[in-house]
Amino acid sequence: MSDEGQSEVRHNQARHRFEAGSESYPAHLDYRLRHGVVDMFHTEVSPEYQGQGLGTKLATAALTWARDSGHKVIPSCPYVKTFIARHPEFADLV
Repeated sequence: MSDEGQSEVRHNQARHRFEAGSESYPAHLDYRLRHGVVDMFHTEVSPEYQGQGLGTKLATAALTWARDSGHKVIPSCPYVKTFIARHPEFADLV
């Protein structure tokens, strides 16, 4: 399986999610935005892409977007919560 196209993260604002991977094997981080607060509630990476860093890329893109947009974050997704604990540079968003 080629690496090409798998690592590009797209912000699908219409579906309130960040996406990566292929259509056949999608990876995504879902969020809700309300009153300037982003609840990042679900991250999913297909087994075909696990261990390739897609979750990290999704979380980094989503948290960077939140920061650039001036939003605070509720990390209700266990993956995002753990990611922030391991990357204290994003702790100020919580």
